[in-house]
Amino acid sequence: MKKKVLVVYYTQTGQQKEILDNILKPLAADTDVALTFHRIQPVQDYPFPWDSHRFFDAFPESFLQIPCALHPVGRQILEQDYDLVILGYQVWYLSPSIPFNSFLKSEEAKMLLRGRPVVTVINCRNMWVMAQEKVKKALHAIGAHHVGNIVLVDRHLNHISVITIVHWMMKGKKDSYLGLFPKPGVSDQDIKASRRFGEPVLAHLKSNSYTTLQQTLVENGAVRVKPILVFTDKRANSMFAKWAKLIRSKGLPGGTARKPWLKAFNYYLIFAIWVLAPIVSLLFLILHLPFRSILKKEARYFQSVNIKEPR
Repeated sequence: MKKKVLVVYYTQTGQQKEILDNILKPLAADTDVALTFHRIQPVQDYPFPWDSHRFFDAFPESFLQIPCALHPVGRQILEQDYDLVILGYQVWYLSPSIPFNSFLKSEEAKMLLRGRPVVTVINCRNMWVMAQEKVKKALHAIGAHHVGNIVLVDRHLNHISVITIVHWMMKGKKDSYLGLFPKPGVSDQDIKASRRFGEPVLAHLKSNSYTTLQQTLVENGAVRVKPILVFTDKRANSMFAKWAKLIRSKGLPGGTARKPWLKAFNYYLIFAIWVLAPIVSLLFLILHLPFRSILKKEARYFQSVNIKEPR
């Protein structure tokens, strides 16, 4: 009997689907595996390329994990009994994207994920740890068995990737900005190489046991944790929480009352990226040596699929 694998994902640019297709090549080539894909579809989808206002207007609901309305999952998908579910998502404002978060909070997600093994696949700029913590908790609350995680990121320097990703999001072209900067997003080389992560997923799927899957994925380079980015991510989450609650208190998305606050957040974000982030990085470099063993323990935790961070 064929192993049934459901792949649920959201994408604007197509990069998420390209990554999933490459990771799943070993499964797609196996005649004993049947793949089913479902693209999460918001009733009012998010634009690509973005315009500046809508890009920032998505911030409060994204960070606060407020769901949007989705088109229903097809009954032919809901009625199947899957052996494995693979979830592909992006990080928006240090949280899982609104469409993906909306799916996790839906009754359909409970039907599809409860009691089933789940592998998450993240594609983002560079900071994903705290967003994944939110996803871990949501999966645990549903009753899903989170057995694996794969992360693909833009490997360029932080400030370079900021410039290139803004160019891509606003212009809709994954090309070299001004002919001087590298292409934005996950590199073509990393996307193609991600096929190697599909091999252990297939092996564990066939064995009906996932106890060592995440360990194998980590050994194959599927999750790289940079303590300096974890340090920044945690502190940025604290500030984003204040901004998101403030802007949300001014009204719903699209409302004129929150426009000046979104503009203020825009200016804050520029200041945070170009001024505060280097200071935070310097602070981390000063403080990290005395806490090296703690940071290593923390990094191992974030590489895992555990839901309780060690103290």
